[in-house]
Amino acid sequence: MKLYFNVSYSAKAGEKLLLIINEEGAVSQSHIMFYTENGLWKCEVDYFSKSISYKYQLVDDKGNILREEFVQHHLNFPHNYKEFIIFDEWNNKNFPENYLNNKILYNKLNQFSPEKISVLKKHTHLFRIEAPIYNPDWKIVLFGSTPSLGSWDYEKAIHLSQTDFGVWETSVEIPENEFIQYKYCLYDTNEGRVIDVETGENRFAVPNLLKDVLHVVSNHYFKFKLYQMYHDAGVAVPIFSLRTKDGFGVGEFSDMKKLADWAKETNLGIIQILPINDTTANYTWTDSYPYAAVSVYALHPQYISLENLDFNLPKELVEEYEQEKAELNSLELIDYEKMISGKWKYLKAVFNEDKEKIYKDRNFKKFIKDNESWLIPYAAFCVLRDKYKTPNFNEWKTHKKYIAGKIAPFFTTKSKDYDDSMLHAWVQYQLHRQLKDAIDYTHNLGISVKGDLPIGIYRHSVEAWTEPELFGMDFQAGAPPDQFTELGQNWEFPTYNWEAMKANDYKWWKSRFKALEQYFDAMRIDHILGFFRIWRMPISATQGILGYFYPAVPITLEEFNAWHIPFNFDRYCKPFINDQILWNYFGEDSGKALEFINTNQDGTYSFKEEFNTQRKLSDFFKKKPRGPIEEQLISLCANVLFLIEEKNGQIVYHPRFNVYRTDSYKYLSDWEKKSIYDLYHDYFFRRQDHLWYEKAMEKLPVLLNATKMLICGEDLGMVPDCVPVVMDELAIIALKVQRMPSDDIPFYNPKNASYLNVVTASSHDSSTLRQWWQEDPALTQKYFNQQLTQYGKAPEEMDAHLAEIIMKQHLYNDAMLAIFPIQEFLATDKELANKNLNNERINNPAVFPHYWRYRMHLNLEDLKEQKNFNQKIADWIKDSGRL
Repeated sequence: MKLYFNVSYSAKAGEKLLLIINEEGAVSQSHIMFYTENGLWKCEVDYFSKSISYKYQLVDDKGNILREEFVQHHLNFPHNYKEFIIFDEWNNKNFPENYLNNKILYNKLNQFSPEKISVLKKHTHLFRIEAPIYNPDWKIVLFGSTPSLGSWDYEKAIHLSQTDFGVWETSVEIPENEFIQYKYCLYDTNEGRVIDVETGENRFAVPNLLKDVLHVVSNHYFKFKLYQMYHDAGVAVPIFSLRTKDGFGVGEFSDMKKLADWAKETNLGIIQILPINDTTANYTWTDSYPYAAVSVYALHPQYISLENLDFNLPKELVEEYEQEKAELNSLELIDYEKMISGKWKYLKAVFNEDKEKIYKDRNFKKFIKDNESWLIPYAAFCVLRDKYKTPNFNEWKTHKKYIAGKIAPFFTTKSKDYDDSMLHAWVQYQLHRQLKDAIDYTHNLGISVKGDLPIGIYRHSVEAWTEPELFGMDFQAGAPPDQFTELGQNWEFPTYNWEAMKANDYKWWKSRFKALEQYFDAMRIDHILGFFRIWRMPISATQGILGYFYPAVPITLEEFNAWHIPFNFDRYCKPFINDQILWNYFGEDSGKALEFINTNQDGTYSFKEEFNTQRKLSDFFKKKPRGPIEEQLISLCANVLFLIEEKNGQIVYHPRFNVYRTDSYKYLSDWEKKSIYDLYHDYFFRRQDHLWYEKAMEKLPVLLNATKMLICGEDLGMVPDCVPVVMDELAIIALKVQRMPSDDIPFYNPKNASYLNVVTASSHDSSTLRQWWQEDPALTQKYFNQQLTQYGKAPEEMDAHLAEIIMKQHLYNDAMLAIFPIQEFLATDKELANKNLNNERINNPAVFPHYWRYRMHLNLEDLKEQKNFNQKIADWIKDSGRL
């Protein structure tokens, strides 16, 4: 069988195209393409299969890949032809129309069944177009310039069949020997007519007068108008925040069904949640932090419904359970410790009573077998964590180092840890069943679920224990200073060893995405900037201010010389302390600080070696508190100009964030200040962009191709110029929060949002709108007049009418998604809004560790009965075209 490939591409001198054919289980075949004329590249291939997967690469004269397609081409060939001339297009993933062929489409069209087409010997052309259509009443037709294509007559348009999700095909005979122009159209099956023609210039095809040769015209995206593309509205609420009559003081997976019922009632098409992985480290309220998972696979036991287990509670515990349930459900906020200890008490009671039946359950056995790669290490980790009363495996008496062969016996009946291991495995099995049941129910209503992928892993987690080589355990990840906190954030997570992950073709990430894809249709990647660079601190630091970007192009000694900066290690890289600084920090308590610092001969001071890092001081104060001077001493450690990094055996340097605001900087000469300021500006705003672009494009395409989920990136904070470029190129949906604009403007206007965006009024990391309204009256006044175009003085409290205006601003625009926290929906009705404003916020990033305990103040059962309110929301969604 002969395949003749043709593709148009504008390459520079010295560049060429390669055709890469991928066969399952075989090594990829590379074929050099030849340039002909007018940007057309050709290649002839002998091929012996009825289907093919391939992609194109652009390489330089040394064979280095300059660019390649992110999405493979797939073609099927009819059996009655031996030669095929393929007319292709470079397949960009970033055409939204193309990229949106994802799991959300499957939900919207869950009744889809593929159609077949017949290709006859007389047919000359096979037209193929990728067009994911979200309206089940629409289909694709084409018409063109020749009589056989209808001579541009809508009534004679040729109907295509949807042979696969979002793939439409038809074969036709075009006997005319003339240049062919054509276009695809949308056809409404209810109205029985063409309702619109795709945008842009006409498409072109060439006549085919060769007998027994089929022209395959392979088009890669339909040129939709914006209104024809997928738009949706949704609600964002952590599962732990759901309140129902069935819960146990916390939201549970089963409660998602009632949330889905409400979403259906209000025309909302997507539910967004926070991470749901197990964060159990200490069984205290600090475990409420959902971004510190002890396993990237295991689900959190707090979400289990005790009433929906495979087995009932022992009869003697039912009364006690009902009493505890009533007490916990009456609370305004979650009591994490009472809730989790109660759940474990009843889980263990059920497990112990029905252990013999549980062990014989075939489905449970299958679950263990299917998930043993992560489930066995996780269960063993839980057993050891509980036995030694700490998740820190470095402090365990046994199994400090993970060795698979020594962990496997935990799951053998002879092991003394067998029952405990099986308990944790069974709880995961029950969680999986309950979540899958809730997800299936939600999908059957045509509603999609958007999950949340934390950027980091917990330092004392299963993954850090089993695969430490994949992480930078000597470092910590966080975020630089921003509007939330002037000291930056230290999440205390280890950083990623991207080189090791790349060497394994990112298997760790692919497995993680595959696990999440069992449940979710879309995924929010928390702090997507971490795929470009991460804010990294040494273990010796406790505050985020002592971090630097990694990777980064650092400063070398040679560069200091080139900038004529008189580099001095002690002066630039150690805390600078003189009498005035000592007084500024400690005032009358300066004498107390002398316990921790030495006096130098030149009248300056330096920290004693046993106290010369923030971590040393922090650890000392845990055992021997010193009162108010503790915080000042830790902050004084950050009074440096440059941070050091060891790179390839050489010491290199990074300017401290906001170096020009340090006390150390104030005592430099004016010309030294200017040189360091210029160097700082070059480091942060000029030199890194290309490096970060390369690093992101190394990882993200691989990860995107590993999933069918719609990927959204949380791109807030200090966003480098390369980030929007990469996100646009890869069609990663960006986040726009009105009061957190990335540009130098007071507020982001949702009406300016382009298609590949999620717009929202607030996030789980911010105050709610009603809270924010009272935080800064001057800013609120500006927002009231400029953004909401209201006259006069802003009211002291945000009323339901203003909340409605803000909601509609976010609904009526071109953004793909408009998703609002549940609190913002309720704010549009004065009767439904929470009377206790202080209980509305989910998280404050400036406070760490923070107690994540927000709970809806209304039961979902009662919310569903609010007919007028629900109809109002449903009408907004419909009128804004997000249905």
